[in-house]
Amino acid sequence: MAPSDLFHDVSFSRVPAAAAAAASPEATAGGTAVFGEDGSSGAPSLSLVLPGEPRAKHTLEIDLSDAQIFKLGPTEWLCVNGESEAKDDDDEKSYSRAIKIVLRTEAESKAFYLAFQRWKHGVISGKAGEPLENGVIIASKSKFDTKIEASSAKMYFHYYGQLLHQQNMLQDFVRTGTYYAAVMENRSDFEGRVVVDVGAGSGILSLFAAQAGARHVYAIEASEMAEHAQRLISGNPSLGQRITVIKGKVEEVELPEKADILISEPMGTLLVNERMLESYVIARDRFLGPDGKMFPTTGRIHMAPFSDEYLYVEMANKALFWQQHNFFGVDLTPLHGSAFQGYFSQPVVDAFDPRLLVSPSTYHMLDFTRMKEEDLYEIDIPLNFVASVGTRVHGLACWFDVLFNGSNVQRWLTTAPGSPTTHWYQLRCILSQPLYVMAGQEITGQLHLVAHSAQSYTIYLTMSAKMWGEGAEQGGILQTSTAKLELKEPYYRLSQPQPYVVQDQQEQQLPSLQPQGSGQQMQDDLSPSITIEPDQDSAAFN
Repeated sequence: MAPSDLFHDVSFSRVPAAAAAAASPEATAGGTAVFGEDGSSGAPSLSLVLPGEPRAKHTLEIDLSDAQIFKLGPTEWLCVNGESEAKDDDDEKSYSRAIKIVLRTEAESKAFYLAFQRWKHGVISGKAGEPLENGVIIASKSKFDTKIEASSAKMYFHYYGQLLHQQNMLQDFVRTGTYYAAVMENRSDFEGRVVVDVGAGSGILSLFAAQAGARHVYAIEASEMAEHAQRLISGNPSLGQRITVIKGKVEEVELPEKADILISEPMGTLLVNERMLESYVIARDRFLGPDGKMFPTTGRIHMAPFSDEYLYVEMANKALFWQQHNFFGVDLTPLHGSAFQGYFSQPVVDAFDPRLLVSPSTYHMLDFTRMKEEDLYEIDIPLNFVASVGTRVHGLACWFDVLFNGSNVQRWLTTAPGSPTTHWYQLRCILSQPLYVMAGQEITGQLHLVAHSAQSYTIYLTMSAKMWGEGAEQGGILQTSTAKLELKEPYYRLSQPQPYVVQDQQEQQLPSLQPQGSGQQMQDDLSPSITIEPDQDSAAFN
């Protein structure tokens, strides 16, 4: 934050009120608005200075700690704050003071508003009147800060503040191309509208929205990438003149107007990793106007049991190191069990052949337009499948898709196995104790996700094979296997070969798999068409 922010040739006047009408000065033109620190308390303040007068002879001093600002027009603002007046009996009478402020241009008006918010939400370290230690200014504690560890947030924003990671996402042409198509095919949703880009990153989605004719785009980005985004946007002036980059968290920043549409890329591994979906929902509640749209609109987590002997053996063999009885004279075997479970606590991120799936998939849907932020703190998904083949089930495979429900075109972005590979790949939760199933046998269980302060989730997986064959109608469970995994600490298996081998117990190949709905259902005509041909290799292995 700069030592002060100045705005010249400003007009301001006090709006008459019952308690203050008699003391109201005439409207003042050609004045100066100065954001800075109060000389006595060190609190952030706004000084409105008469033209030609030194700042010490300011006309009005506004304490920003309890001030609010309201937009009256393109260049006009109403600033309201508390005021008190001493009485003869030593009592104080409190009332609100309103001041109308007029800037010269719309650009200055937006800059004034952002400066107001920046100074209002700045909290000076140390006691009032004391100098700052090394000039430190810390942000006020927001909802984000209360639920996320500072160390995790620092690492998170550092990661996304680097251009090499932004390049990795931009070069995911399935991701970037789908967003571009969803925006351009639905120009009517953007033309003449106000758009908020939540977690703007490089600013690419803001530029897409401007290309589609948005009246104005507010690009909110909390990391240092905001500076790169500003340079990129400034380098495209025909679009950039309608884009304002705001550095800050969506939980903290203020906007001068409501949005007609939110656009964001809040998806992480398994859709929910990094917990940015919560910020997306918060942005909806804070910024989106009535009947506003969200791109993306809904998301679905897809799941299916899988069989992969190679993967299971690979994970189990990682712990063989701890079976050494004489490692430089040390017996390592007491730690073998813990190491074995440790490797199986890692979800595996890779692209796998869809023929490894043991049954058709099911899904759990998240409606971003209606869900509450708290709905993302814990997610319970019941599991129910029917095995298509007799095999060993090694765990649960997961992927996701999101829908851009535009007025003209409804477009899906999918990370499904067999579809073009994205930087999200797919995710598999492996059971340390596989299940044995026969064709037609029912597989039940639960996928339970619990959010934690490291911006991720702990995964609790339970899978059971129900009684099969004669007497099955009486119910009962034959086998159960459980797993506890940390979504934040996956095993990235991206460089490993992904072979598919027909195993002896598989008498037949799976038919084309179509998703089955669990939880809230989607209309059939909105579902993406994903057809898997068993006799062709996945695009991921070409």
